[in-house]
Amino acid sequence: MKLPQPPLLVITDRHAARASLAEIAEACFAAGGRWLSLREKDLPHEERVALLRRLVAIGRPYGAYVTVHEDIAAAQAADAAGVHLPAGGSPPAARAALGDAALIGLSAHDYDDIVRAETEGADYVTLSPIFESRSKPGYGPALGVDELADLAAKSVIPVLALGGVDAGHAAACLAAGAAGVAAMGTVMAAADPRAATSALIAGLGLS
Repeated sequence: MKLPQPPLLVITDRHAARASLAEIAEACFAAGGRWLSLREKDLPHEERVALLRRLVAIGRPYGAYVTVHEDIAAAQAADAAGVHLPAGGSPPAARAALGDAALIGLSAHDYDDIVRAETEGADYVTLSPIFESRSKPGYGPALGVDELADLAAKSVIPVLALGGVDAGHAAACLAAGAAGVAAMGTVMAAADPRAATSALIAGLGLS
């Protein structure tokens, strides 16, 4: 499956956000972003489903892909575009539940994770952390652009660079072989999420 274009995945974090997630989603889509994933794992399931439905509705006029982290049942209930699974998640189970058209990703932190994602039918992986990041602590030292290049070259599915990625890093990640980038704090904590999204898209240097 082809990734949404531009290849920028914005991941939510309402605890870092300076506005509601609905407002941030609208800002991201208005800026040209076309992919957002709801990652509010501490929300009760029913609240997550309700919020996901709202984000899906906001994204619909833009033709945006709205996915959810981990909660396959929520993706089904909200008619989301797909699901992003943790490193231990099951792409086959997600595929069986959501169908062939669903966008299914897996978190990866090393080569073994990438191989597993490929073997189990994921559409892409996020590889993290590429740079030091407050949003993704606890996953070991930053991999850096050289390691990104090495792992992206070995991967047969798209690799998104995640972790500390800002507008200044985006082009370097693509030059290293990443298919795109993923951002959380760079957009969520921004005073102007629309401007932050625009800067990330411009940083990709694809236009």
